[in-house]
Amino acid sequence: MSETSRQSATAPRDMGALAPRLILPGLCILLVLTVTYAVTLGRYEIGFVDVWLILLDNLVPLGDASWTELEESVVELVRLPRILAALLIGAGLAVSGAALQGLFRNPLVDPGIIGVTSGAAFGGTLAILTIGAGYPMLAIAFAFGIGSMLVVRFLASYKGRTSILTLVLSGVIVSAFFEASISIIKLMADPHQKLPAITYWLMGSVASTNYRDLALIALAILPASVVIYALRYQINILSLGEDKARALGSPVMLVQWLVFACTAFISAGVVATSGIIGWVGLVIPHAARALVGAEHGRLLPASALMGAIYMILVDTVARTLTEAEIPIGIITALIGVPVFALLLRRLQRTSGWGID
Repeated sequence: MSETSRQSATAPRDMGALAPRLILPGLCILLVLTVTYAVTLGRYEIGFVDVWLILLDNLVPLGDASWTELEESVVELVRLPRILAALLIGAGLAVSGAALQGLFRNPLVDPGIIGVTSGAAFGGTLAILTIGAGYPMLAIAFAFGIGSMLVVRFLASYKGRTSILTLVLSGVIVSAFFEASISIIKLMADPHQKLPAITYWLMGSVASTNYRDLALIALAILPASVVIYALRYQINILSLGEDKARALGSPVMLVQWLVFACTAFISAGVVATSGIIGWVGLVIPHAARALVGAEHGRLLPASALMGAIYMILVDTVARTLTEAEIPIGIITALIGVPVFALLLRRLQRTSGWGID
């Protein structure tokens, strides 16, 4: 074989190996551009350059400002906190979904499968009914979310062992109980004050997010996401099946419950601060897997970046499409259902997911 032929044969292989390495930096750049563009949009339009100058002025005073105090307040106090909250929520839910799908070896799994979402939603609705909204409500919703995961674990464990099927069924049982309890609270709520507040909160929104709320969201999502990423190689092993993982020496039960606990913290933190936001952890990991493959060392960061970009775009649509803000949970469902239906059809034809 001539040198020219050898080079032409290896070129596609080199490009194929290089492509996944370029995707993550490309997503990082796209995320920065998406955040900046989202900040420019709204009732008061602010230039792309002015957004960067306003933010840079906090680090290095720029002297004469080309922007007004109103524009600075809009960027720093109104838009930036909610956009960063959407970023964290999208990243956290996508990471949770990717980890659970690998752990369960099932592309239909999302963070709601372990009952945390419904438990936190019940805690929040109960708090709104009894004490009203505020930080006590966040604490109660978070506590119920974590508590529901512990109940699922108790129901699913027998003689120190837990099967995936039993865990899923336990999650269904706990979710059904809390959803029925939420319906009871709605019936008891004042239809003029409490019921609208409960209904709007359950549909999901980051409209009233401030920096203190943002700190709570970050505290719930970032440490748990770091732990999940640290377990990426163990999740790769578990995605081969529990028997093979045990044969390879993996601490199966420990890894499973660490992932469950981390996803519970993320889901409970999201629901407590922003209501129920569905379909992100179900759909985004599929799109990320199509780009970077199923290896969790690449899949988890790609899912986080794509989830962040997706949620920022959804929040931008929610606050700019109409004069009245649309709850983001509605938009994620309207987008997620048809997208997931298409992905499911594609998975049936071309996916490497096994049915066993």
